[in-house]
Amino acid sequence: MKKLLIGLVAAGVALSAAACKGDDAGGGGGAKTYTIGIANFLLSGPYFSGMDAAIAAQAKTKGNVRTVSTDAGGDAAKLAANVEDLLSKNVDAIIISGGPLESAPAALNAIKAAGKPVVLVDRKFAVGEYTSWIGPDNEAIGKQDGQYLSQRLTGGGKVAIIKGGPADNSIGLARTNGLKSVLGKDSRFTLVEAPDFGNWGSDGGLTVMEGLLAKHSDLVAVFCENDAMCLGAQRAITSANKTGQIVLAGVDGQAEALKTILDGTNYVVTGLNSPNVIGKLALDRTVDVLGGAKVEKDTVVPSPQITKETAAQYLNS
Repeated sequence: MKKLLIGLVAAGVALSAAACKGDDAGGGGGAKTYTIGIANFLLSGPYFSGMDAAIAAQAKTKGNVRTVSTDAGGDAAKLAANVEDLLSKNVDAIIISGGPLESAPAALNAIKAAGKPVVLVDRKFAVGEYTSWIGPDNEAIGKQDGQYLSQRLTGGGKVAIIKGGPADNSIGLARTNGLKSVLGKDSRFTLVEAPDFGNWGSDGGLTVMEGLLAKHSDLVAVFCENDAMCLGAQRAITSANKTGQIVLAGVDGQAEALKTILDGTNYVVTGLNSPNVIGKLALDRTVDVLGGAKVEKDTVVPSPQITKETAAQYLNS
């Protein structure tokens, strides 16, 4: 599977190189230079900052691509303003990393009016026109976590779910629905959803887990909608001296989670949703579009299951 991911990135690089070559000025004047804006909804989390860094790093490998990055700090109006500012700088295209944002009509409308291509990464907005999207199948990741827990916990038991929030977050819902599609239909298991959101962070996961432990001392597993919350939940479980009783399953393949899984702790599985891979593919896709190539509208990036047996090979992916 790692070879598949590498192949996807390599293919994107090759296509981008061909597109740029086709844009050479007559008489060998060199490849056309592009400026690509990166409009980030927020950069406060390691996943989103990693995505931004991967896009910028891939641009540097091209030799003819410059990036300009912005951070809206979680404010949709600020994101729209940042897009307007990027357009005023006459960028050739924009990549939007929407994070937990469900839609950005003002931003997409402004880009459309300017006649510029826009590539979405990770988050596909519920409404609005875009040129291309690259991201994971979040329901499939939740489903494979559920399958792993089902096979590992043969005796069944009570499984807690920690959500990132807000209630209408489509990525989180897809991940949880994937888990429920497996364990929710298995009579051996009882699912318990935490009443509060972990807000996608380690501290939030810790607080929510403490509340769950106070009401459900008989838990056998915890599923978190991302690794950061699971790392916090793991701290709470350790403090409660229940590491031998409760295993954890997460999503993203965050480096800290992979190290914990590799160490053979009670963090036993996650699903790869690599910002590095997605970011590189997004930059390549954008350059392809600018070079006139016909590209896929939507591209699902593989999200292999990661356990102790496979964690080492993904640690630096």
